[in-house]
Amino acid sequence: MALKALSTLAGSAMLASLAFAPASASNQLAIAVGGFDAVSYHQADEPQRGEARFNHFWNGAVWYFSSEANRDAFREDPDAFAPAYDGYCSWAASQGYIAPGDPLIYDVVDGQLYLQVHARAQELWEADIPAHITQGDENWLRINPF
Repeated sequence: MALKALSTLAGSAMLASLAFAPASASNQLAIAVGGFDAVSYHQADEPQRGEARFNHFWNGAVWYFSSEANRDAFREDPDAFAPAYDGYCSWAASQGYIAPGDPLIYDVVDGQLYLQVHARAQELWEADIPAHITQGDENWLRINPF
């Protein structure tokens, strides 16, 4: 009898927890560049955190900006500010695979933002940036996840 009561109680608790479970992540939008202002990489010594009130939806993600002016600049020409390889690690792309990009490990080369997954990837990337860009561009056509 006690076992049946315990089983019923556990079942009720499970149903209650399902009723209050958060929605699936599949219905949530991604925040681009970890919430950093993509335009600020081209303006300052350090990237600036964006604010949710200055946002723009582009390329399947919500982009945050530190100012209305930066949001508007991005809106006018997003390709000029968005990171290469959809924000994935540029070193990984040059090697033929994808890895997440860290918005605090980056280079801006000829006006293009390149993110890396970690400091070691940045070192490897910086050893021959032009060759890695060429390799990354060639590989991206094959490994682009979307």
